[in-house]
Amino acid sequence: MTKTASEYPDRGMVGVYLWPLLCTIMKRTVLLLSVACLSAASQAQTAVTVSTNAGNAEQVWYSLANGEMGRAPLAEWDLAFEMTGFSSSIRVNTAKGLVVYETGEILADWDGVQAMDTANWTRVENADTSWSVSALNHGNNLQAPDGFNVGWGDYNMATHVIVGSKIYAIQLADGTTWKKLRINSLANGVYSFTYANLDGSDSHDALLNKSGFTGKNFGYWSFTTNATLDREPATASWDLVFTKYFQLTPYEYNVAGVLQNKNVTALQVNGVPTADAEWTSGPFSTQMNILGSDWKRYDFGANSYAIAPDTTYFVKDVPGNIWKIVFTGYGGGATGDMSFNQELVGTVDINELSAHQGSLITYPNPVTNGIAQLIVDVPAREGTLRVLNATGQQMLQQQWTGLSGLGTRSIDVSGWAKGMYILRFDTANSSTTGKLVIE
Repeated sequence: MTKTASEYPDRGMVGVYLWPLLCTIMKRTVLLLSVACLSAASQAQTAVTVSTNAGNAEQVWYSLANGEMGRAPLAEWDLAFEMTGFSSSIRVNTAKGLVVYETGEILADWDGVQAMDTANWTRVENADTSWSVSALNHGNNLQAPDGFNVGWGDYNMATHVIVGSKIYAIQLADGTTWKKLRINSLANGVYSFTYANLDGSDSHDALLNKSGFTGKNFGYWSFTTNATLDREPATASWDLVFTKYFQLTPYEYNVAGVLQNKNVTALQVNGVPTADAEWTSGPFSTQMNILGSDWKRYDFGANSYAIAPDTTYFVKDVPGNIWKIVFTGYGGGATGDMSFNQELVGTVDINELSAHQGSLITYPNPVTNGIAQLIVDVPAREGTLRVLNATGQQMLQQQWTGLSGLGTRSIDVSGWAKGMYILRFDTANSSTTGKLVIE
């Protein structure tokens, strides 16, 4: 049975974290937007063609302000491990042709999984709306008040380790080769996993360390080379990726299209002449497939692709500028060329307390015993913690060093008044916020 996107909880920009904890804290501060000289910011349209090459064989990372930032072969990777925050998403390269199943067996039954049994296995898919919801997140209970299962494993609050609990079977792109896979753990920023042929031969125990992919969305693994791949540009440098991906709705199949980076939002405007479309006509969405693939359709009569009329996209890029995008052509699998006009239509100053480059969570929250336990995961080894009260007064400042992966710190809040406090942790390249409540 194939799972659909609606069966996966979409975590939006923060990824698949510890949902019951995140429900009790401030995930993001309010954006303070000021549109500066909108008419002056508007520029002439620029015609752009991004080529994913024949058969959409390459993924291309693109910055609206700076153009192409990187490209890499789509078929070179098999697993993608999410890097940021408390994330635990592990994506499988279904666009390459891989098919992944939950076997229903626990890790102790590893040797017992020896033959294909798709009738009793559950096929699972990556979400096409969020980078942080993957095939291996299927079956999580993160929406439950006491849920600590991320799908492939269970989070231990005492050790801050996610311990694997499931065995997966993956059919490779050739349609005949099968691998079994188990994720052993995520501990101190290191993913541990094991994969082998179904009969147990060609077994590999592997490690992927988050520290090797600092500033990236994902670290990648290849079953062919049995090694990591550092293949995408820094997260802060790109806005869109042009690629083939597995679409879940309205039909399940591989499509060629455009996906947004984390922290990049978009708006689709239909039924309005592109010259008249306005970005103020609706809310921007965090779903990564707003541009997606529906800007084109195949015209069987003309034996070519037609571009959807009166369809305009607005994209808020990483710095916060707003771009208008109107697609003008698609060369199909023969070339992989995707053509569009882009135009800067607004510059937006974003004043955010949090850059969402990490996570800072109080547990339990509210605090009742005078000691606040903080779970921290930031892309740095040191930084400064500040605690502000509801009026903005700084209550505490501490310098933290020696950070590495998920860890805990504690602060003494005895004697502080009841109420809400803002946590802010600043590093050289990022700011991360959380909320602390004292009762």
